[in-house]
Amino acid sequence: MPLRYHKDKIGYTMFVVVWQFEVAEEKVADFEAAYSPEGAWAQLFGASPDYLGTELLRDTYIPGNYLTIDRWASEEAFRAFRKDHDREYETLDRASDSLTGRETRIGAYTV
Repeated sequence: MPLRYHKDKIGYTMFVVVWQFEVAEEKVADFEAAYSPEGAWAQLFGASPDYLGTELLRDTYIPGNYLTIDRWASEEAFRAFRKDHDREYETLDRASDSLTGRETRIGAYTV
């Protein structure tokens, strides 16, 4: 059975990267500021016209548990962004390490 998604309704596919984070209570405000749709990561990603946005989801039942969903026009666009902005990405990644206890890439999906 082929996978079906809202592509039929919106008329295009996109590339989505999903991360899970565990955040200590005392770091929640700083984490949410950095990873929000207006945060440092979204600002960096916004350098690409193919970046479609970020969602930050807070788990209702597990304190400090978050997901981010980063949307791109295509996998190729995401890879080009990473190549062109590798230094800035790695710098921000290192600066953000102290905000999380655990960071897990859940997956990268074409939807």
